[in-house]
Amino acid sequence: MKELGGKPLIAHVLDRVAHLGNEWIVVVASETQRHQLPHAVRQRAEVVVDNYSDHSPLVGALTGFESAKSELALLLPCDAALVSVEIASLLLDLCVDRNAVVPRWPDGKIEPLQAAYNVRSAANAAEVALKEGKRDMLGMISHLRGIRYVSTLVLQQYDPRLITFLNINTVQDLKKAEHALQRTK
Repeated sequence: MKELGGKPLIAHVLDRVAHLGNEWIVVVASETQRHQLPHAVRQRAEVVVDNYSDHSPLVGALTGFESAKSELALLLPCDAALVSVEIASLLLDLCVDRNAVVPRWPDGKIEPLQAAYNVRSAANAAEVALKEGKRDMLGMISHLRGIRYVSTLVLQQYDPRLITFLNINTVQDLKKAEHALQRTK
């Protein structure tokens, strides 16, 4: 399990957004992964195993949506340890009366794995996408109406370097995150 500053990445995510709600769901691909999560994480969040044998970000999102009791959900990747609380809060606030609020870069690329969703609408859209054989988040997004896109240029007011979108997948990413973590202390 990847760590940053001696703590699992998912623990950083949970710490950063802990005060934004009262329902936390961590989706894992297998029972083995569930048991590999530190006890402290399992105590703070409901840990659910993917409902489908075909694992993908979309399947994980759908599993989370199906497990959620809340009307709105903030979808976050477990490897975005430096997620911005301010941006996460803004996305949730903007999602009222919308089916989704999704950050969008100036080149048109979107961040569907760091977005807010109406749980029921997103689950329905994800199910349709999966039935069509689509396994990526864009498949779900294509079936959602009432999406509000928020420019990353606007989000830079809250996170000037947009470190919130840093997914820690490589040693280089980890070094960048360690440096950023030191700057925030």
